[in-house]
Amino acid sequence: MAKLIRHLTRQGANGHEAADAAQAAFTEAFVKRETIEHPAAWPRLVAIGLYPRKPARRGDLTHEFPELPGGVCPLRSVELKEEEARVCAALAGLPPLQRAALAWHLDGFTTGETGTALGMTHHAVRQNLSRGRARLKTPLPSATDGGGR
Repeated sequence: MAKLIRHLTRQGANGHEAADAAQAAFTEAFVKRETIEHPAAWPRLVAIGLYPRKPARRGDLTHEFPELPGGVCPLRSVELKEEEARVCAALAGLPPLQRAALAWHLDGFTTGETGTALGMTHHAVRQNLSRGRARLKTPLPSATDGGGR
């Protein structure tokens, strides 16, 4: 769950949206568990497909997360460290295909696996990774000194 929420935040979802989409994806995965061919990629594809379709009701959200009956809210396990938050902010400035390619790459998927999952050739994935990296070459400000690294 935590990896999926992190993947969604890298693609632009806020914590609430990511947690909702991840929960919906795992619910659907449970129902279809016998037919899923690529269990690592499948929840990501379903969740990223669900999150943009959620109605934008950000004004209704609170910062309090309800506790689950048997434990804690899964979003608590994904509280982003400062560095990860800066990475997500940098990724948010990229075009959607570049952001998606980098998010899948950061999750450890090969360009071939990413291409299969996103319906692109591995060459297109590599091109989007290259362009995304080039756009990210502008230095990210350091948390301590405000300078680039």
